[in-house]
Amino acid sequence: MTLRFPYIALLLALLAGSVQALEIHSGDWRQGAIIRGSVPPGSELTVDDKPVQVSDKGLFVFGLDRDAAPSLTLTVNPPEAEPEVKQFEVKARDYRIQRIEGVPQSTVTPNPEQVARARKEAAMAWKARQKVLERTDFMTDFQWPLTGIITGVYGSQRYYNGEPRRPHYGVDIAAPKGSEVVAPAPGVVTLVHDDMFFSGGTLIVDHGQGLSSTFIHLHKILVEEGDEVAQGQTIAQVGATGRATGPHLDWRMNWFDRRVDPTTLVGPMPETDAGTEDGEGKAPKGS
Repeated sequence: MTLRFPYIALLLALLAGSVQALEIHSGDWRQGAIIRGSVPPGSELTVDDKPVQVSDKGLFVFGLDRDAAPSLTLTVNPPEAEPEVKQFEVKARDYRIQRIEGVPQSTVTPNPEQVARARKEAAMAWKARQKVLERTDFMTDFQWPLTGIITGVYGSQRYYNGEPRRPHYGVDIAAPKGSEVVAPAPGVVTLVHDDMFFSGGTLIVDHGQGLSSTFIHLHKILVEEGDEVAQGQTIAQVGATGRATGPHLDWRMNWFDRRVDPTTLVGPMPETDAGTEDGEGKAPKGS
């Protein structure tokens, strides 16, 4: 039996309609994760009604914060097809909680002048993270910026004298002062500050579409704002500046204002026998 043109056209239309518009390339659906994927070029994408930037080739990235809800909805509006709606379950994580009593209050709570300074510096970092760069460096296979002992993990939280402090949003890697810090992926430097109150030497590298790396407590920063950096390029040196108890790198990541877990983009810490998930180690612990 010979198929006539109308039947062929109908078959092709049905096949085209069955092709999924949304593809997830990488990312574990759990709190703190970074999700990367693609949609047809020209599509609009939202995550729980929050618009997500899509590159001209259809690539996108977004992040799930520490306390992300148990599920989220992705909606794709392709340029020449029906909208596609998908719901994903988000795994909850157990975070390490420490309760420390008997700490002098003066060492826990900054004075008003220090608070004002810290807020001003936080606003600078927030502004740097709101930039939208038309880059897709986020699709790179990320590498560790430093090899060392992991002494602090994402999501952990301390209570001093019964009062909760802000959760820790990075991964602390202990290493001698002056150790080289390299770019985990390509990007553009959007903030350089030698001496912030809490974070000391602070550097932000933007990997495109709202995903950025922040490196803090640095001894020395070797790049300037506006510089393009390559993966593996030396960008700074480990220090103990700001509120730190010993030399280490605190590596953090953001998707705009969402604080995400950088370790979800890399494998196990190489060449170390102390990179544990509970943050225990013999080196000085980070702030």
